[in-house]
Amino acid sequence: MLIIISDLHLGDGTCGHSISSDAFYVFAERLDEMAMRASWRKDGSYRPIKKIEIILLGDILDPLHSTLWLDTKLDTPKYTRPWTDQKKPAYAEKLKEITRAILKENADAVQVLQELEVEIPRKLASQRGWEESKDLIKIETHLHYMIGNHDWYYGIPGTPFDEIRAEVVEALGLSQDSSPFPYRPEDNDDLAKNLAAYKVYALHGDCYDKFNYDAKKGRINSALGDVFTIEMLNRFPLEVEKRLPSVPPEMIDNLREISHVRPALATWLWVSSQIKHNNLPNSMQDKIKQLWEQIGGDFLKLEVVRDADEIFKFDIVDQLEIALQISKRTPVKTINDLLLWIQEKFWGGEISYAKKALDEPAFINKDALYIVYGHTHHHEVVPLDTSESRTRYDDQLYFNAGTWHTYFDLAIHKPYEQKFVPYQVVSYLAFYKDDQRRGHRFETLSGIFS
Repeated sequence: MLIIISDLHLGDGTCGHSISSDAFYVFAERLDEMAMRASWRKDGSYRPIKKIEIILLGDILDPLHSTLWLDTKLDTPKYTRPWTDQKKPAYAEKLKEITRAILKENADAVQVLQELEVEIPRKLASQRGWEESKDLIKIETHLHYMIGNHDWYYGIPGTPFDEIRAEVVEALGLSQDSSPFPYRPEDNDDLAKNLAAYKVYALHGDCYDKFNYDAKKGRINSALGDVFTIEMLNRFPLEVEKRLPSVPPEMIDNLREISHVRPALATWLWVSSQIKHNNLPNSMQDKIKQLWEQIGGDFLKLEVVRDADEIFKFDIVDQLEIALQISKRTPVKTINDLLLWIQEKFWGGEISYAKKALDEPAFINKDALYIVYGHTHHHEVVPLDTSESRTRYDDQLYFNAGTWHTYFDLAIHKPYEQKFVPYQVVSYLAFYKDDQRRGHRFETLSGIFS
């Protein structure tokens, strides 16, 4: 049995909260049941499966969403950000500090993964009452870590990074060594074989997102999205707390959840909603707006941002410049109305990478029946192709593994009232081979809880 999980985004707590550890306990319980069901064969007999492969498909630990990156200032000797020199000792030191903070903040969830133990009955005559069986057998379980755009640092080669990876391997109970974690299946022979056994090709999918992946530099390098996240989203709540001490503490806590707001276009609406629901006076509203503008201006002046601006081409930097400067000399209410209008006219919902799967060699050559991405946080199943014979073993499908994440989603009823509904999302994929699961090839599981 093969399980694929993506986008857990376990953070250090400085930029919002990770998903509740309850999700991990539920997952561990469900694994027992899934393994039991996978052990029922196509001919109706029960034979325990031998092992379970679990793929963590990127953005599992999230060093990017941490204010610890902001401890050092520009033009100082120890200035360190994801886009600075990886060879300087301060870089690995900062990554180690953040990684340890993440593991400590999510100790309960991490422990569940580390101690994952699947036990199912040795023999069964029926699925009913299987939990009461006393004669149990342990199923060999392996966890594999692939990187995405929030945890690509664990793919950096070098001894200092090997030491950091060794801590992650031990903490999560991974079935891999401390060498650079793979980005694509081709990066690791054992990983590629495990996926191929289930006719699956999987990668994080961020390579199709120009904002979060620099095709010229490759994955083991920072992208513009890293700069925006740290210098805008991570920094803004810190600056509000530091410069505007009269802002209520509960509002500061809510601002730290800014990266969890959906849709992304509603980021400023989230800030505005906090202003509204805390009944801040006009003078304080103006100060918060001015602070957002100032931070946006500082971001656009950064050398790494200016270097990404392509001459004579309307690119991502130009789009960001428009988005960040739209608030200048514009009242808060007008900005809100404009963003709502843009959302209504142009926002098409979640982004799907299903069509990108059509270009994967594994799809074209029919080496894989199932192409799996993460990254978008949008769990989906999309048919890609089938053969003229129309047997289910020829069907090719695209899957997105979704996410384990907390969201603050803009309500569609009277959105101008800036009401956000919080909830947590959990989704994962399961694939079967040979005659497992009575001959079924896959299933998806997705849930939402408050």
